[in-house]
Amino acid sequence: MDFEYTEAQRDLSGLARELLTDWAGRHPRPDDTGFDARLWGAMARAGLLEAALPEQVGGGYGLLEQCGVLIEIGRTVAPAPYATSIAVVAAVLAEFGDDAQVRRWLRPMLRGEGTLAPALARDFASFEAERDEKSWRVRGSQSVVAAGAFADGYLVEARIGANSVLLLVDREAEGVTVTRQHAVNGTDAALLELDAVLIPRAAAISAPEAPAWARRRAAVAVCAHQLGVLERALEMTAEYARTRKQFDKPIGAFQAVRQRLADAYIDVEAVRLTLWQAAWRESHGLAAESEIDVAKFWASEAGHRVAHTAVHVHASTGIYLDYPMQRYFTAAKRAEFESGTATAHLRGLGLALDAPV
Repeated sequence: MDFEYTEAQRDLSGLARELLTDWAGRHPRPDDTGFDARLWGAMARAGLLEAALPEQVGGGYGLLEQCGVLIEIGRTVAPAPYATSIAVVAAVLAEFGDDAQVRRWLRPMLRGEGTLAPALARDFASFEAERDEKSWRVRGSQSVVAAGAFADGYLVEARIGANSVLLLVDREAEGVTVTRQHAVNGTDAALLELDAVLIPRAAAISAPEAPAWARRRAAVAVCAHQLGVLERALEMTAEYARTRKQFDKPIGAFQAVRQRLADAYIDVEAVRLTLWQAAWRESHGLAAESEIDVAKFWASEAGHRVAHTAVHVHASTGIYLDYPMQRYFTAAKRAEFESGTATAHLRGLGLALDAPV
């Protein structure tokens, strides 16, 4: 495995950092909606939404390049739903969608004209589907659908018997109810309720492997975004420890502070290593379920520790709304639970280890 950035990753990451750093400098206190339409449009015009997708939809890259962009979004905690709209929904459509689905759902999003949010299966929330010769009918609800409050449509995973299917659902379809929810770091989440919603057969992703593929991509995307959040939070905390003085010494000179920062550094590097291992295997079509479980475990556990270290070292400054650290803390806490908790992924890893050879 070679974890060095490719030339394409360096180019896309550099472009994303330049664009997002400029945006962050002009918006030190963004609102809590989780979406800035002007930023999303700027990313589309810069080619960031399209470039990290396969060649068949005009891009030429893939998951590794998406992770590079997601790290930069995490570093600025920018309100751009790339992890949901591009890394999951757009990637699914590029991989499994037919020409009509690409024209109807994917192309407008790549032009920055809207967003789509995934509502993938969880243990505690699900959708049920029935089908006939012409359509699907879907019932159910799911809470805290990330980026769902402002999405124009949804990629819903619904159970049908012992299997599941991915369905594209228009927000304006009859029977669809979207209720904005306030999550830990904003109001982008939504309760999505489908009351016997009629969906054309053409809106289904036919590939049977697509639901599991989408769940894997969603977990990797969360890990990449979390790496950017933690990386930048640690940089800010180290700089604060160098400049903040107590007893005429920088607080970073005290052993307890140094030890916490050293532990945080190790945690961030563990998130980095496990992310790239999982992303590399997934991008090369290799079995990656266990590696993704390990990566998400570290993103959750290390994310918890690093976020708390950052706030503790900053003391009361770390939770001031006028100081940016609180945004990194809440973003890290949100990512801790997105796409499954550490415990859920440890259980998945345990099942894999216990499986007969």
